[in-house]
Amino acid sequence: MKEDIKYEEAIGELEQIVRRMESGELDVDLLGNQLKRAQQLIKLCKDKLTKTNDEIKKILAEN
Repeated sequence: MKEDIKYEEAIGELEQIVRRMESGELDVDLLGNQLKRAQQLIKLCKDKLTKTNDEIKKILAEN
């Protein structure tokens, strides 16, 4: 999955999915799709955090 979505937007969407799940708002058909989307968003966020961490380490190592 290669999406052009900002980290903050991904976190916001994840929070929305969690709220909908906790409130029982999602029916069984939507629940599966929302869980898949949540997995994609989690991976995207993790990848962005890893990339940023690597960039920070590189900058600090140069100094």
